[in-house]
Amino acid sequence: MFDEYVEHTTAAVPSHGVLQSRGLQYEGFEPAQPEEILDFDVQEAPDVEPPQSPIFDLGQVQCAINAPLVSLVVCSDMLVMGLASNVLILIELAHATQVTKIQIPAKPNEMTLHKVFMDPSGRHIIITSTQGQNWYLYRTWKKPRQLKSFNKLVIESIAWNKAAMLSNAQPTSTREILLGARNGTVYEAMLNAEEDFFKSQERYLQPVFSLPELHPVTGVKYEFFPPSDPRRALVVVTTPSRIYQFVGTPDFRSDDSGRIFSTMFASYRDKVPKILELPGDTQHSELHFYTSNPEQANSLPRSLAWMTAPGIYHGNLNFESTTDDFIDAADVLPYNTSGGVSEVPLSIALTDFHYVILYKDRIAGVCNLDDKVTYEEPLPLRPGEEVRGITADPVRKTYWVYTDQSIFELLVGNEDRDVWKIYLEKNQYETALRHTKTARQRNQVLAAQASSFFSEGRFFQAAQCYAQCSVSFEEVVLKFLDVNERDALRSYIISRLERTKKTDITQRMMLATWLVEFYLSKCNELDDIVASESVLHDVGNLQAERAILEDDLRQFFETYKNNLDPKTTYELIQGHGRTDMYLHYATVIGDSERVIEHWVMEEEWSKAIDTLNRQSNLELYYRFGAVLLRQAPKETVDSWLKQPTLDPIRLIPSLLQLQHAPRDPLSPNQAIRYLNHIVFEQQNTSPTIHNLLVTFYVLPASAPSSSATSDDGPILRFLSTAPSDPITGKPYYDLDYALRLCKQTGRTQPCVHIYSKMALYENSVDLALEKGDLELAKINADMPEDDQPLRKKLWLKIARYVVQDKKDIKTAMRFLENTDLLKIEDILPFFPDFVVIDDFKEEIAHALEGYSSHIDMLRNEMDDATRTAESIKQDINALRNRFVTIDAGDTCSVCSHLLLTRQFYVFPCRHNFHADCLIGLVKQYLPAHSLRRMLALQTELMKGAGTPIISANITSPAPVNPAVQPPSRQPHTQRTLLSANFTNPLQNGTRAANLLGRNLLSAGDKIRDLIVPDALAALVSAPTWIPGIGGGRRNGNDTDGGKKVEKLRAELDDLLASNCPLCESVVVGLDKPFIAEDESDTTWTL
Repeated sequence: MFDEYVEHTTAAVPSHGVLQSRGLQYEGFEPAQPEEILDFDVQEAPDVEPPQSPIFDLGQVQCAINAPLVSLVVCSDMLVMGLASNVLILIELAHATQVTKIQIPAKPNEMTLHKVFMDPSGRHIIITSTQGQNWYLYRTWKKPRQLKSFNKLVIESIAWNKAAMLSNAQPTSTREILLGARNGTVYEAMLNAEEDFFKSQERYLQPVFSLPELHPVTGVKYEFFPPSDPRRALVVVTTPSRIYQFVGTPDFRSDDSGRIFSTMFASYRDKVPKILELPGDTQHSELHFYTSNPEQANSLPRSLAWMTAPGIYHGNLNFESTTDDFIDAADVLPYNTSGGVSEVPLSIALTDFHYVILYKDRIAGVCNLDDKVTYEEPLPLRPGEEVRGITADPVRKTYWVYTDQSIFELLVGNEDRDVWKIYLEKNQYETALRHTKTARQRNQVLAAQASSFFSEGRFFQAAQCYAQCSVSFEEVVLKFLDVNERDALRSYIISRLERTKKTDITQRMMLATWLVEFYLSKCNELDDIVASESVLHDVGNLQAERAILEDDLRQFFETYKNNLDPKTTYELIQGHGRTDMYLHYATVIGDSERVIEHWVMEEEWSKAIDTLNRQSNLELYYRFGAVLLRQAPKETVDSWLKQPTLDPIRLIPSLLQLQHAPRDPLSPNQAIRYLNHIVFEQQNTSPTIHNLLVTFYVLPASAPSSSATSDDGPILRFLSTAPSDPITGKPYYDLDYALRLCKQTGRTQPCVHIYSKMALYENSVDLALEKGDLELAKINADMPEDDQPLRKKLWLKIARYVVQDKKDIKTAMRFLENTDLLKIEDILPFFPDFVVIDDFKEEIAHALEGYSSHIDMLRNEMDDATRTAESIKQDINALRNRFVTIDAGDTCSVCSHLLLTRQFYVFPCRHNFHADCLIGLVKQYLPAHSLRRMLALQTELMKGAGTPIISANITSPAPVNPAVQPPSRQPHTQRTLLSANFTNPLQNGTRAANLLGRNLLSAGDKIRDLIVPDALAALVSAPTWIPGIGGGRRNGNDTDGGKKVEKLRAELDDLLASNCPLCESVVVGLDKPFIAEDESDTTWTL
């Protein structure tokens, strides 16, 4: 607002001296120096306060006024100036550069502007003149409109409907307004800026009350109350010498047609309103209300001020008054006197704590709390310049001083700077505290309040105040000790402890330890009083006080446990004999060990276990496990089961306590119960734990005689269900240890079971038979399921036992029904030589019948096999006569050359191959054993082909290779294929095959590399016919060697032509890659 136009005055602000606190003297001690006082985290106030900002600051507004300024009004940051030239200047302070000038359509010689009024919202403006002409201007209009019904009415004051204006319910209507006229009459009116052809802006105007003295109504205000349900109204009317109060119920109408005050004022025709008269010779007065939160529509004013001739009449408005007087604490502030004459001001304004008084040449501020002048500044007036008045923005709380030539803005700065001092002098400490701004101010108020409480005997209140101020700790403590107020001292120390910094560990520990001593002493004191007066008096109140104090101490332990030294605190509590507090403190700080020790010493086992369950330190389980398991085994094991993170190995010493302890035979062994849970529920695999469980099962009691009658059921169940190592399949317990332990205690069935676990089935069967347990022996005899000879051997042992030891032939015969491994002939050797056959004659007959039927079944199978062989032979003979017709243009399925150019094979699937191509393709899919046989046949055939083969129609072959080199020379590294020289394949191919076969075999290549397709093609072909060339004859007659070669050739032919390689390779080659290792794939190259 106008910041760019305001020139603030540079007058020096009077400095205010810093109040020095006077030293307080006490008897019995010397006050400590400040540097000797322990710092208990009370913020000391600084010795010198920083410079204080001024209360008010007057600045001139730079604006051009081309005519004398008559009236100025500001509301809701809207400023309106009324000039003597009948021109209105409107400035919205949020946009101060935008100035609107509106000319009132009246000549200055015909109308003299008297006052300008504006509602709190800054929308409605009413202009009045000394001639009685009145004009109305709405904020958005370009020119005002004359109020004809207001003619000849000089308006001195207006009371606006603040609630309706600020709520913005009807922005174009003024709602109900009260006008104070110069003729001493109060009017009610309503204006509406809404354009209506049938209605004028003047909704109505009617007089509601005329003052008896007919003096000008210089001020009028009204308020609806209470804010929650505004049904009543207070109207305050002032004249230069009188103030009237009208209270009543307005006539609110649902149609908002107005005329709400007529009924209320009509009630005062027969009665006199509340009147106060302050006579004087001045004809000018003003009425002002002050509201703390004026921006709220329903807020009520807090105070009023009425400028009169004797002084400023002021007071507080009490809207809860039950009388007709709503002004409380009313008083008159006289004006300053000059030369014995009181100077009447021109105008006044109200702030939160001051009356701003405007004189002809200066402006002053008087504090409304102590009526002292706190601000005074002369006005920078030009020669001939006349001061007009001061106006205030009731909503934004801004203040403006105006003359006929200038405008000044009075900035309210640090208005409440010294308010705390005033309230402090009045001993209103709480109010003073609310207005303090610095730590020093607050400290000074608290120190004074603490001294006041202490002198009045209100020690607890004094303790709280002392704890918040900087009075030395020693001084306060000695003061309370002098008057023996230990309870108040305890409250003071608690408050100081709460305000001490957490980093001051030593100081906090000292205070907390001292408080523990105070609490314990008070508890013991109450105990003594209760014990001494319980017989004669009712001590219920004392007991309740003691209970409250004990609860406070417990809460103190929980809050300040980190500020107490455990050793010192334990000693204090034990010194006072407070066992309950001892246990509570130990529980609070988490010292469960000390609590458990106490309950163990008291033999309160259940409480000790309960404390153990509530804490998380596993070491305490190991430490107290032995004694608790011995005294309360079930509860202790229950506690262990709740802690799955316990290490059972460390609990073994405690578990062994139960091994030799007397136990009720009807109650379960708690050690076995815990170990079972560890093994089966928690899946513990430690051999130590498993062996310990075996020990407890085998040796459940301390008496050695009890083992003879012990039940083997539990140990057998454990041995049968014990978990095993998934890798080795063996149980986690030591089989040797378990076997040795069971043998020592004579437990046969567990030993037999362990033998079976160790796969010593013979030992298990022998031991079972030794103890006469035939059923157990049968069970173990069937365990080696994969070893039939061993099973038969075990069953023979059992049979021998039944026949020879039991000598029970009938049982032996029934015994054969339990197994299918033994026959009657297997057990006959065990019978005595002179045994009567009648007992097993029927079994022998059954056995012979069985053998006979088995022989018949084998004979039938042989006959079936013979018939099948004959059928196969017939099929083979039929296949030999099968033929396939080929065309001269058929090609090889591998090399795509004409099929008839070389020896070939044709398969029923219509795949055709040259002989060498077929060999090269077949060797890639034949199994290893077939390859080895093919290589052997190749070697034998090459040995038998040493005689050269001569064909009648074959010309001399081209040399395939030079003469065979001596054995001492290395063979050629490059292989020469015989198919390249097909002019004489038989002669040249055989020789080359012999040569290459020897060389390759000596080189030791892989089997597939040793098979030469060209050589085999020559060896497998018939010597008398070559396709497309003609036949040939071998020299000499057929010999035995020739028959052998033919047989070998036929076998080789069977290997090659057993299956079509292309059809067979679909299945055989499923696991082979598409690209061989020595091939490079370039099909995906971009």
